Amino acid sequence: MSQVRVRFAPSPTGGLHIGGVRTAIFNHLYAKKMGGKFILRIEDTDQARFVAEAEAYIKETLSWCNINPEEGPDIGGDYGPYRQSERKSIYQSYTQQLIDEGKAYYAFDTRHEIDQMREKLKNAGVLNLNYNSASRKTMTNSLTLSKNEVNEKLEAGIPYVVRFKMPDKREIRFYDLVRGWVLVHSSTLDDKVILKSDGLATYHLANVVDDYLMKITHVIRGEEWLPSAPLHVLLYEAFNWGSDMPDYVHLPLILKPDGNGKLSKRSADKGGFPIFPLNWTDPCSGEIYEGFREMGFSSNAVVNFLSLLGWNPGGDQEIFDLKGLIKNFSIERIGKSGTKFDFEKAKWFNQHYLKTMKFESLAQVVIKDLRDEYSIECSPQLGKQIVELFVQRVTFSREFASASQFIFHQPQLYDQKVIHKKWNEKSKNALNVYANKLDVFSDINGDEARELFQRTMVSIQINPSKVLQLLRVSIMGEGSGPDLMKIIEILGPFEISKRIRNAMEQFDYIKAGLL
Repeated sequence: MSQVRVRFAPSPTGGLHIGGVRTAIFNHLYAKKMGGKFILRIEDTDQARFVAEAEAYIKETLSWCNINPEEGPDIGGDYGPYRQSERKSIYQSYTQQLIDEGKAYYAFDTRHEIDQMREKLKNAGVLNLNYNSASRKTMTNSLTLSKNEVNEKLEAGIPYVVRFKMPDKREIRFYDLVRGWVLVHSSTLDDKVILKSDGLATYHLANVVDDYLMKITHVIRGEEWLPSAPLHVLLYEAFNWGSDMPDYVHLPLILKPDGNGKLSKRSADKGGFPIFPLNWTDPCSGEIYEGFREMGFSSNAVVNFLSLLGWNPGGDQEIFDLKGLIKNFSIERIGKSGTKFDFEKAKWFNQHYLKTMKFESLAQVVIKDLRDEYSIECSPQLGKQIVELFVQRVTFSREFASASQFIFHQPQLYDQKVIHKKWNEKSKNALNVYANKLDVFSDINGDEARELFQRTMVSIQINPSKVLQLLRVSIMGEGSGPDLMKIIEILGPFEISKRIRNAMEQFDYIKAGLL
């Protein structure tokens, strides 16, 4: 068996959506599993929709996901160039071969003439409005014109396209490794344009020629390309490359969270979650769309999450690092049906990977965020303590800075529901006694703070549970949160004592309805 070679071939017409990222991941996993090569090819033949920043964005996304190609633009390889816009002469040569062999033809029809043709067919009750074996006979092309007329038009520079001559009454069969045998009749297909008026090949011709010349063994792409596959099969046959045709794998659609239709930018906006891996700036509107990375997702979490959209490794395991994904990946376990996008599940993955990161690294994120967003200077030691305090409670690394604000600022607001329910003379006395006990300490650790609290409450004959939530409210303003005794350790006995006494006065006002 020849070496497995797969390609990720995005079009630089905008920001790369996460559906495209999943396609890249699946190609990468299969190549690595089989000891093969993962190739990046930029399919930039659609110059009308070309976006200059898109190629760099694609490369940065792949790098962030740690799925780096072995061949591609700016990398090199034996089968370059890897940008289709740089392969124009190659496509023109193969197009001319098809024309010379009667398998393709020049078409000089204007857009208006094509619209008129379809309107006539529609008025005649014809359901198939394609430019095909029937309608082509009424149009202005090299099949209806004489050779001299065709040459005159070409020499005069009259705009034209080249269309593939779809065979009549032909059943096209091909095998998809996920879907099994696919059967399509040629009568349902039109004579697709394979070379545009600007001299650039369309996706259909370019990707077939490139896949052949680059020795691609497996085409792993989204389900939306399944309707194009019969034409690609016919192009392989037309070039007599049938024995070298790659295996096809059409991945299931990623659906909206409710399962009702394909995931889109609009549905992502409506659901309040990203659809781009990295921040993307719309080149027309200037609008910035937040990416998974900037929202605070780990690339490991994104790759793990996307890998399980349409692929089932079997068993109950869900957490896989990249090596584990490669080891377990198989095309046979890719599903046919669309798979729902579950943003809450994506967040669950991120929570897991956040907990596995080195606290020192996360502390650096905390220090930077506190400085940049709140103008707060934070020591490495305190940064690490904040991470340890909140790592079980946050989803994204950027949440550490906002969650820890009470450490740097005494509360301005207090949970009134807790105060109205639990504040009385007994609890007031309990907090006051505990504050007094803290005054004799210069520092205190969490275990000491807990033992002191328990011992103090026993000495004044009050159940600690009656006071603990009020103690939390006095320190951080809220009735719930992370380990309270660790907070006391971080802030220190002097600051805690001061906060308790300030809060007690505020509690009295709140209980009396004065605040």
